Amino acid sequence: MPSPLPLLLAAHVILAISLVLPSILLPFALRTRRAAVDSGSPVVHWLLWAQTHGTVAIGLGLALTGIGLLAALGSELLRQPWLMAALVIYFINLGLAFFVQRPNLRRLIGVRAAADDEAWMARARRQRYVSYLMAGLVGTIGFLMSSKPTLW
Repeated sequence: MPSPLPLLLAAHVILAISLVLPSILLPFALRTRRAAVDSGSPVVHWLLWAQTHGTVAIGLGLALTGIGLLAALGSELLRQPWLMAALVIYFINLGLAFFVQRPNLRRLIGVRAAADDEAWMARARRQRYVSYLMAGLVGTIGFLMSSKPTLW
């Protein structure tokens, strides 16, 4: 019988990315001529749904697949410095998503701003900068996971 490890790992990675993806992508859906909730794009609607309703289910699936990976690979995996660094970066990213990005996006998503509303555009721009930071952190995690460097 083939090992379930590749499927478990793939599910874990997909869920981990899915948990932060709405916070990274939604600031780019902000437009002055229409509110993001009025968008006709199914991608934007999925991101809005995942941001508001999917976090508990995705987080639970992520925890379960993480426990499954630990059971399959053993606890010595937690002694790998690259994995600990990646987990710390992931938790920083989650903190940014839940305590910075989500509350600020909530204030911007349902608003149809005027094209000359400088305050709204400045807030939307700041949210995009946070998205760039979060995407960079995800890229760093990907680098750590693929290269597995010896950090200390």
